[in-house]
This record gives sequence, C-alpha cells and structure tokens, in this order.
Amino acid sequence: MNMGRLYLIPVPLGPTAVAAVLPQSVLARAQRLRHFVAENAKSGRAFLKLLPSDLPVQQLSIQELNEHTPASELTALLAPLLNGNDVGLISEAGCPAVADPGAALVALAQQEGIQVVPMVGPSSILLALMGSGLSGQSFVFHGYLPSTPGEREKRLRELEKESRRGQQTQIFIETPYRNQQLLESVLKACARETRVCIATDLTLESEQITTRRVGAWQRQSLPKINRRPTVFLLQA
Repeated sequence: MNMGRLYLIPVPLGPTAVAAVLPQSVLARAQRLRHFVAENAKSGRAFLKLLPSDLPVQQLSIQELNEHTPASELTALLAPLLNGNDVGLISEAGCPAVADPGAALVALAQQEGIQVVPMVGPSSILLALMGSGLSGQSFVFHGYLPSTPGEREKRLRELEKESRRGQQTQIFIETPYRNQQLLESVLKACARETRVCIATDLTLESEQITTRRVGAWQRQSLPKINRRPTVFLLQA
C-alpha cells in the first residue's frame, strides 16, 4: 500500500480573509483532505470552516498535537498516513512545524519515509525579516527569551554580541501581553547604535514594521504593542 502525504498547510496570522494570504492551490488542497493534525482542534475547525467544502467540518478527522502531547502518542498520529491517507498539518497561526509543535510529527514522518509537502503561506518570522531592512544573509530565530527582567536583559546583551560578531540578525518573540516589557528591556540592555525592528500585526490592516536605532527609539513615543502579535529583530 502506498503511504499518504503529509501536507504542511499555513494558517492566516490573524483575522484576515484566507484568500488574501493563501494561494488558491493551497486552499484547493486543504479542501480535499479528510484528515488533519492541529495544535488545537477547536481553532483548527474554525480555520477549516472558512474553506468551501462539500463535507461538513464535523465529519473531518482532527487530531491534536501540542506541547502537552506525549512523545509516545506521536506514532498514532501517523496511522492515517501509513494507511494511505493524505493528512494536513496546521498550526495556530502561520507556517506549521516552524517554532511549532508540529515539527515533531514532520521529523517522525521523515523517519518513516513519508513524503512531506510544505505549502506556501504566511510566516511571521520571514515577513518580519523581509520588512526589517536587517541582514537576510545570516539570521537566527530564538523563540522566547527569559521572562524575568534580569535574565532577559542578560540574554539580550548576549544576542547583541552574537549579532555584532557574525553580522547576524537576531529574531525573537514574546507572549503578546508581555510585548511592552520586552521592548523596554531591549531599549535598556542594547547599545544606542544597535538597530531594532518591531513588526506588529503582520498581514493585517493594522500592520506596522518599523526599524530604528536604539537611541532613536529612546527619543520617541513607543508603539502600543501589548496584546498584539509582534516579532522583534535586532542587529548590532
């Protein structure tokens, strides 16, 4: 029996029309799938309801894979693929398997010789980098930084040194309700000449992507980014 394919299907980054950010070929593929793995089944159904389909969402198989999923349960998620069914992997927002629990399923699929098909769609990391004006030749995504101010500022100084040494863009994020605290830490910890980009509400009408040196940020009113999805980038 031929094995199914694992399709990595991006999800909009916010409340925007799916047709505005996903190509028709991606939407058409997603509409044909009957098996899905999602970080959260409820939000996964909400996304799938936006796609025109003859089959009610309630009849689709949606399995969950998130940070709480035991490694011992991963193999069971491959069952539809091993039985010849195509499966769609979706995340909460953006591209699955990039800074996303779905990476574990992709790794297992590769290990089992299952074809993995990444599909085109919005990635907040790449969109922020594209719009920042910072180095796209060498860059690193670090995910979340420490939550305590002292440890966070220490880590920011380390990232700044790495950036200066390798002429490298450093990219990181925070839980949206702590965005303002992270921005304040960046401006406190980094040198005045270091460039910092704040990329907020990517792909939405309220999108803002602004790059300034730390000294310039310190002299102006800071953007209100609390509770708004934001990507931070710096280059020393």
